[in-house]
Amino acid sequence: MREQIANGTSSRWSILWGVLLIVSGIMAVAWPLFAAVTVSAIIAWLIVFAGCEHIIYAFHAKSVGSAIWDVLVGLAYLAVAIYVVAHPLIGVATLTLLLAGLFFLEGVLEIIGYFQLWQRRWWGWFLLDGIISLLIGGLILAHWPSSSQWVVGTLVGLSMIVSGVTRAMMSLASRRLAALPT
Repeated sequence: MREQIANGTSSRWSILWGVLLIVSGIMAVAWPLFAAVTVSAIIAWLIVFAGCEHIIYAFHAKSVGSAIWDVLVGLAYLAVAIYVVAHPLIGVATLTLLLAGLFFLEGVLEIIGYFQLWQRRWWGWFLLDGIISLLIGGLILAHWPSSSQWVVGTLVGLSMIVSGVTRAMMSLASRRLAALPT
């Protein structure tokens, strides 16, 4: 594995992923409402697929009670997805609130990761990522729901940029470390 890192085979993909995150983040910041509605639509379609899966699974249930339960759950999923598609701005507002929780959780976990690995100087990127994620979560809650139209695209874009830079910097640092003589 150390040889793979040293010659760049594994870190190359990680650096590419970081660059893709940065580019995607810039696009989300440039078109925040489009990004927010797109994210909301993607989630709605995932909910549609989950609802269909529940309904299909109902036909394989071993009891009538299980089949009815799976159909009801599937129909609930489909109803939520249809509502989000029909009312995209309400879907974006709901998504905005959920993102606040996600950013807080990400921030806490990144900061915990930093304190577990603080002896290594390049792990400061975890602390930076964690602090920025906590700040983003706070900004979302402070302006919710009035700014939901721009929050999702802008703040998710900024988070993607920071995460992309973090991933690229960590990959470059691990590549340099692996190249050191043992």
